[in-house]
Amino acid sequence: MGWIIAGRARETPNPHRVGIYLLTLAFEWILLGYVIGGMRRHGASISLVLGNRWQSARHLLRDIGIAAGFWLISAGILALVARLLHIESNAANVQFLLPRKPIEYVLWVALAVTAGICEEAIFRGYLQHQFIAVTRSAAAGIVLSSAAFGLAHAYQGSQMIVLLGVYGLMFGILAHWRGSVRPGMIAHAWQDSFSGILGALMRH
Repeated sequence: MGWIIAGRARETPNPHRVGIYLLTLAFEWILLGYVIGGMRRHGASISLVLGNRWQSARHLLRDIGIAAGFWLISAGILALVARLLHIESNAANVQFLLPRKPIEYVLWVALAVTAGICEEAIFRGYLQHQFIAVTRSAAAGIVLSSAAFGLAHAYQGSQMIVLLGVYGLMFGILAHWRGSVRPGMIAHAWQDSFSGILGALMRH
């Protein structure tokens, strides 16, 4: 669906970004709701996909610190991988998505936070655990969930499938190491917010 919508939007001189943002917001929350609903029907704890609640401010600050460190390290690794594989910037592929009006900037941040929560819960919280259970291998589960994550962003182009697959791999390792998706949620939301707003500002 993303591939089709993106293809049509690129061919439109002034695509309706607000509509695209709202559709994506709705789709991600509906998908997360579907996953959580299914887990509840089977008696599984939703903390698996949403992480355990923070017990104190110290725990919250610890996860923020981990997210900040991960964000910086992963950005450096992605830049290196992109250079080694000669992967060009995806700016041209997503230029039509970048915000231009105040309401679009607000919705972009909302979309970035939604992506951080929903995509980490779905790909690292749900699918990664499922793949690990099926393959009986943590490494295989992490690789399979990261491949699914890369393919889910196919609308950004074939090169970005590879790069985002690597990004998903790092998120998968982080979630497995910490036993929680919450640091990844924070880092994911930061990255999407920062990259979109910076990309929009650089366009000017």
